[in-house]
Amino acid sequence: MNEYQVGNQLTLLKLVNNSSKISKMFYDNLDESFIQFHFCISGSFTLNYNKGAYKLKLNKGKFLTLYNPQKKLIIDAAVEKESKIISILIPIIEFHELFSSTSTNIPFIENKSLNQKHYSENIISDSILIVLNQVLKNESDISTRSLLYKAKIYELFSLMFKKNKEIDLDQCPFLKNDENLKKIARAKDIIIKDVKKPPSLSELSKSIDLSLKNLKKGFKEIYGKPVFKYLFDFKMEKAKQLLSKGNLNVNEVSYELGYSSSSHFIAAFKKKYGITPRTYINNN
Repeated sequence: MNEYQVGNQLTLLKLVNNSSKISKMFYDNLDESFIQFHFCISGSFTLNYNKGAYKLKLNKGKFLTLYNPQKKLIIDAAVEKESKIISILIPIIEFHELFSSTSTNIPFIENKSLNQKHYSENIISDSILIVLNQVLKNESDISTRSLLYKAKIYELFSLMFKKNKEIDLDQCPFLKNDENLKKIARAKDIIIKDVKKPPSLSELSKSIDLSLKNLKKGFKEIYGKPVFKYLFDFKMEKAKQLLSKGNLNVNEVSYELGYSSSSHFIAAFKKKYGITPRTYINNN
């Protein structure tokens, strides 16, 4: 886990678990005054409280907001393999000051609510995902890192609590207008609609009327990975779902996902999860 002190009391935590084992995320340098935001970009992680007596699991594509003015919420989490987690910690008073003129839009930071517990789980929108991926990829030198992280955290806050909950189509610094973002989203829908015979990048580019360069760059900016890496991960998740249902055998799942042979599917599944499809079936 990487820890960054972005401001006087503003902390950013990043954990990318690329290992084949569950990773530990532990942080106790905070007290009851802090509000916590946890973002699960991929994989999943489980927060443990009261020495494991209470567990709270957060899955891919969700973010969690936690605040308990009566109890210190130590971060003690088990992070699954292939998971990417970002956490933001800030004192509730400091957070309140960021929105002082519009705090009525955020019920849990009204003055009368500062002594009340708050818990909410929400979906990570495309616009929020863009900023999270920028935070993950940031490789700026130490002299400008804190400034960049602070700017991105404030941008996240503005996206999370804006009145209009629709996706902000102008947030992506690469895409110039609403139409381009819609085209990228359409490209994603096209490749997952028929995983057996997805179009090539050139065909995809033509079908959404966007240049190949802008397709590749825009897709990675929005979804955090290249087009066919995204499709590969989607197919592997689909494979787990099909195998778990038990209605199809390995050969049939291989066919459903468009693999030319079951051996290619087995190799891909093992590369992704470290076990064969058969082992996965036996363990579920």
